[in-house]
Amino acid sequence: MRELTDIALDTARLRGATYADIRIVHRHTQQVEVRNGAVSNLSEAETHGFGVRVVADGAWGFAASSTLTRQEVERVAAEAVRIARASATALREPVDLGPPEVHVDTYRTPFRIDPFSVPVEEKIGLLLAADEAMRRVPGIRVARGAVVAWRENKTFASTEGSYIEQEIVETGGGIVAYAVDEQDMQQRSYPNSFARDQRTGGWEVVLEMDLPGNAERIAQEAVALLTADPCPAMVTTLILGPTQLALQVHESCGHPTELDRVFGSEAAYAGTSFLTPEKLGTFRYGSPIVNLTADATVPGGLGTFGYDDEGVPAQRVPLVREGIFVGYLSSRETAVRLARLRGLDPTQARSGGAMRASGWDRIPLVRMTNINLEPGEWTFEDLVADTDEGVYMEMNRSWSIDDKRLNFQFGTEIAYEIRGGKMVRLLKNALYTGMTPQFWGSCDAICNADHWRVWGTPNCGKGQPIQIAHTGHGAAPARFRNVQVGSMK
Repeated sequence: MRELTDIALDTARLRGATYADIRIVHRHTQQVEVRNGAVSNLSEAETHGFGVRVVADGAWGFAASSTLTRQEVERVAAEAVRIARASATALREPVDLGPPEVHVDTYRTPFRIDPFSVPVEEKIGLLLAADEAMRRVPGIRVARGAVVAWRENKTFASTEGSYIEQEIVETGGGIVAYAVDEQDMQQRSYPNSFARDQRTGGWEVVLEMDLPGNAERIAQEAVALLTADPCPAMVTTLILGPTQLALQVHESCGHPTELDRVFGSEAAYAGTSFLTPEKLGTFRYGSPIVNLTADATVPGGLGTFGYDDEGVPAQRVPLVREGIFVGYLSSRETAVRLARLRGLDPTQARSGGAMRASGWDRIPLVRMTNINLEPGEWTFEDLVADTDEGVYMEMNRSWSIDDKRLNFQFGTEIAYEIRGGKMVRLLKNALYTGMTPQFWGSCDAICNADHWRVWGTPNCGKGQPIQIAHTGHGAAPARFRNVQVGSMK
């Protein structure tokens, strides 16, 4: 690869680029799905290509190709420079990347069992065993399950002197049971919403889920929900389970801290953010126990890697500390822009390492890494016992949030009424709504590290053309006071 990266960078420099980088990406994916006792999807795909990103005349240019030859690399690098010079004719502010990032390194996801080494027949057998266990429960109309394996080999090189090779391996899966009667349909998923939890790691990730061992339980819960009472409309205490809290963090904490959204570059498609720069360091985002961190180093996270797609090392970046908003997800360019806006030295501005592209044919964007709500001190049992009246909700079923990430409404698969410190009544179609700062300001308890883990969100959309990112979210159950809850219609 070194010869090809050198050709790209040398060509870009000779054509007048002041900066250039190249990413060569080879991705291999495999997905197995079953539905009602039969294989419904068996797919395997590979994609291989490269993208060249340059700065010329102060503007960005990007070009890509799936043909990895010396001649094509040279052509694409020259094309990227031509695009940059064309873009410069409408330039408002020249690109400034701040201090150089120079790294020569190799990173590989640690795993025990290569997910691609496991025979497809074994994967199908595991899913069919879970499928059969779900369909043995009377009232289950549809049962389905899936497993996925994902490997990406990526080489990054830049004119600043970086040369980085990475291998990222992800594995995941899940099951879902649908119960139907004459009036209603209910669903229960495991271990995460929509039959999909994904992590960096090997086949051991799926084995630890024990899909067959949990299949009958979730099917029984789906059937029980058919005759459960709807969640009553009221203002009450809310305890969120970890998978639902992970999505809450994603939507109301991760997206508003993306600095490109703050500067308006995502407004047309994904919206902006209420976390404008003057709030940095002073705005009360949540209660004093709320601590949020962007951590690209935590084991198992879908946002875990060695280096981002600008060659910036993975790192832990504080976003909220003791309830105060203190940091953004940033790129090299947006970090410099923020420093200038705040009257700081732009030569000292450093990226938070959050630039990632969904593939070789996409330019990197500011994306979430692993956005984690740091654990508190409670056990789950003590948290419920300490709650006189309230509702426990878990596992996302629907979500809605405005463009600035302020107003939200989330529906969940399952809920329980809490009375006298005990979960006493199953509730269905539960939802809750709120405003982001007020909601996080009402958080008065978070469970400890024994209840905390990183959950995968492999379907985060952003950008035009669309890019699907894989992100992670660490969470443990947490309690919120005076929340409006109700029932989906």
